[in-house]
Amino acid sequence: MLKFAQPQLDEDTIQAVAAVLRSNWIATGPNVTELERALSESFSGRPSRVLTSATGAMEIALQVCGIGPGDEVITSAQSFFSAMNMIVKVGATPVFVDCELHTRAIDLAQVEAAITPRTKAIMPTHFPGALGDIDALYALAKRHQLRVIEDAALVQGSYWKDQPVGGFGDIATFSFHPNKNMTTIEGGAIVVASEDEAKLVDLLRFHGIKRLPDDTRDVAVAAGKFNMSDVSAVIGVHQLKQLPRFLVQRAALVERYFEKFPPVPGVVLPPQGVPRQSWNMFNVLIPYEQFGHTRKSFRAALQEQGVGTGMSYEACHLTTVGRGYGYTDGQFPIAERIARETVTLPLHASMTAEDVDHVCAVVAQILKA
Repeated sequence: MLKFAQPQLDEDTIQAVAAVLRSNWIATGPNVTELERALSESFSGRPSRVLTSATGAMEIALQVCGIGPGDEVITSAQSFFSAMNMIVKVGATPVFVDCELHTRAIDLAQVEAAITPRTKAIMPTHFPGALGDIDALYALAKRHQLRVIEDAALVQGSYWKDQPVGGFGDIATFSFHPNKNMTTIEGGAIVVASEDEAKLVDLLRFHGIKRLPDDTRDVAVAAGKFNMSDVSAVIGVHQLKQLPRFLVQRAALVERYFEKFPPVPGVVLPPQGVPRQSWNMFNVLIPYEQFGHTRKSFRAALQEQGVGTGMSYEACHLTTVGRGYGYTDGQFPIAERIARETVTLPLHASMTAEDVDHVCAVVAQILKA
């Protein structure tokens, strides 16, 4: 079975995990410190903190920005549920807008139209293959004095002009889930623009605890617990060293997809040829009914041929939570089309060119039949 996502863990990493377990220092420790140092170096020296998940990183990012009840955060209807959920969790209101079809980048014209006196931040989601206009995004935020929280879970290793995503701007969050470009099993990171905000992240990720001069503890702010274990961190240390190789392999597989994917009428492929972009997923939009299929039957046919698939992503405004804010079908047609037609094909660093050929041949066979 060819899985649509799969981490690549080598023997050195497995041995490193065993060494941490034998050390008996398995909670937050020196490997967390080392991972944060290495991540900061990869993000142009900006302060970086690791957490138990990218979802937790989003929650803390919103808290760092002082966002809470009565505030609004503008975000894309085409994203994973975590962005919406964390906006709601801190007491703010998610304000959805549509996205572009090929890049899935947030529609900046709709963002500007959605700004009100209650708007405090823009939370765009970056997708593999091509970023939106980052300069225009930050220019818009500056005009309206808004924070920007970049959901960069899918694009670690991507560049905007000559700068890595996360290495500039306001706040960025990353995911280290097993289906991402690198993994810590579960985990994520937040990258901030100042040491003062990094110190606030330190409080927010561990109970709000602050040490007093007499070595007793105080709770400076009511907070949760999101600190990463050293077991996860040592995996991250080894994965980050291999990330350039993972990204090269993923890019080569994507080029193979573009070469071998059957010429199917109505299919929308991801953006092609944008330099210095990382590839976490290969999403394809297919008009299934045109070929006598539903998406469910199409995925089942692939499954029968040993090809696993995913769906990335449903439209957030049409979830029960989203509808609770008054959103309805038809408001964001591009996000809704992506939600109806997208299928995520296998892409991970353990794959070969022959695997891609097999996937494309199976897709062609199913659609032809």
